[in-house]
Amino acid sequence: MRILLISAYEASSHKAWAMSLMTGLDQHEWSYLSLPARHFAWRIRGNAMSFAFDPQFKAVLEQSYDLVIATSMTDCAGLKGFCSNLQIIPWLVYFHENQFAYPVSDKQQGLVEMQMVTLYSALAADQCVFNSRFNQDSFFFGARALLKKLPDYASPDWLNTTENRARVVPVPLDILQQARCLRSVSQASGRIKLIWSARWEFDKGPDRLFAILDVLERREVDYEIAILGEQFRSIPKVFTQIQSRFAHRIIQFGFAPSRAEYLAFLASADVVLSTALHEFQGLAVLEAVALGCVPVLPNRQVYPELFDDAYLYKSYLDDMEKEAASAVDLIQQLVANPIKVPDVSALYSFPVLMEYDRLIQDVFEMRATL
Repeated sequence: MRILLISAYEASSHKAWAMSLMTGLDQHEWSYLSLPARHFAWRIRGNAMSFAFDPQFKAVLEQSYDLVIATSMTDCAGLKGFCSNLQIIPWLVYFHENQFAYPVSDKQQGLVEMQMVTLYSALAADQCVFNSRFNQDSFFFGARALLKKLPDYASPDWLNTTENRARVVPVPLDILQQARCLRSVSQASGRIKLIWSARWEFDKGPDRLFAILDVLERREVDYEIAILGEQFRSIPKVFTQIQSRFAHRIIQFGFAPSRAEYLAFLASADVVLSTALHEFQGLAVLEAVALGCVPVLPNRQVYPELFDDAYLYKSYLDDMEKEAASAVDLIQQLVANPIKVPDVSALYSFPVLMEYDRLIQDVFEMRATL
């Protein structure tokens, strides 16, 4: 098939997903359009104009396609309005995340506006696909709640058909080497090796990371940590505090120089730690687990869907210190009583890409029968 793939906010994980589809399903003919991951609110609201009126993008949009796959950041209704040739082919919208489950921030602007764009896109699509059940459930719950608040001419029942057709297909794990043998947390060197890898933004809980490291220090736990992840122009100030306060523990601070070096950090660690307030699949955590890290994660967001309770610490959204103590309790418990690394091989590229290929065929055939 001739497939147009659109990523309206090309964060690194979104780009990795797109590349996985195009390289793993190369029997199809792909065209790819993307916009940089910056100016978040404008990107969501303005991407249809950015794509449709830029001559270079427009030339790609005007070609002939059998299917469009777009991320949920894409204003699908707007693009269909601007590009009449895209109205007559099936659309699949992929949700890496949704704005209905986003944690509240003082800096947040235009949240309802962004929610409405993704709602329009969902309703305009032939097929909505989510990377986790948590993502799917929170989207439809939030979208219905919003529709109920609107003053008139709106009904939560509009979503029934869209939800009934929705599917869950995760982002494939693009691990180029075989995962190491399953192993337990080890203190063979006398020191626990931790990894924290997430976007350097408030929704990934960096203040909670600070609290956990502080508890580790107070309990005199011997550890080292690599703090990795994608950074943007605005970085929470707590990262500066972490770097200053725990410099003697930090072996890497910032984005790894290369993909190979990033994977090497994961492969050398004992524990992958998350403090996220906003997580719909946890790709960085899953990659670390695939390379042998034991996960230590809050029991919120998508994590209870992916991992047993043995890998989850108690979530206390209103009591950061209590949550930090729970996380350190679990780390110390795993050292004293080692357990196996979870098996995430079902998420490796080959089996998941086969799901995408079936999904592409199903969407195309579904439109053909209408």
